[in-house]
Amino acid sequence: MTVSLTVPEADVIRIRDASHLRPRVAIVLGSGLSGLADVAGESVAIPYGELEGFPRVGSVVGHAGRLVVGTLGGVPTLLFQGRAHQYQGVSALDAAYPARLAAALGCEVLIVTNAAGGVVERLSVGDLVLISDHMNLMGTNPLTGWPGPDGGFPFIPMRDAYDPELRELMTQVAADQGVALAEGVYAGLLGPSYETPAEVAMLARLGADVVGMSTVPEVIAARALGLQVLGMSLVTNAAAGVGLSHAEVIEAGDRAAVQLQRLVAEFVSRL
Repeated sequence: MTVSLTVPEADVIRIRDASHLRPRVAIVLGSGLSGLADVAGESVAIPYGELEGFPRVGSVVGHAGRLVVGTLGGVPTLLFQGRAHQYQGVSALDAAYPARLAAALGCEVLIVTNAAGGVVERLSVGDLVLISDHMNLMGTNPLTGWPGPDGGFPFIPMRDAYDPELRELMTQVAADQGVALAEGVYAGLLGPSYETPAEVAMLARLGADVVGMSTVPEVIAARALGLQVLGMSLVTNAAAGVGLSHAEVIEAGDRAAVQLQRLVAEFVSRL
């Protein structure tokens, strides 16, 4: 079956009618990170339920479930407060809806954020990780059935899926703010069950640093549509549940989320 990466025209019209802003940057805010949208200027919020193309799934804790159009540092920005996950029963194509909508609205940059489990011992709860690469271990791909741009070839290069220049800029922003920033490889798994100790050991041997259940479909679709991508993970737990108590995980995650929001806001202002 042939599939398309386009989104319903009604969604584009709905957003353009709601705001005079024409976003240059799109940000997908992962679990516990939606607070960044609350500080956007000139903001207009649209519930996902009002968008024809957004997958109809139940809400996930930590996801507000709405799209915000506003400004960060004076830059017109599209902010997705939450995302649809494949473990909720949606396809990889539908999970990539934020990237597809961002491209349809003329965005040039997609920033993806997520809460992730730390795989390697050098990472602790509360660490911020700049994603340098990913492993698609979800068993699916949003480009399956896509004939390619203008009927061309669907073989999209992923060598620099996470843009080197954007990573360099974020590294500078973090240094200027005195924020420690690790760098690592994100492993995307289907979920919704967490990884077993044996799976965590496997991931570490494969070269993964963090693991989660999102992000990968969005990045693949974004690259197919010509967007530059920056990815950030907030380590909120040790994979396989080893280490801190749940209360300590939540506390550490909340503290680091504020740091991540400040980093992303400053990053956008420098684009």
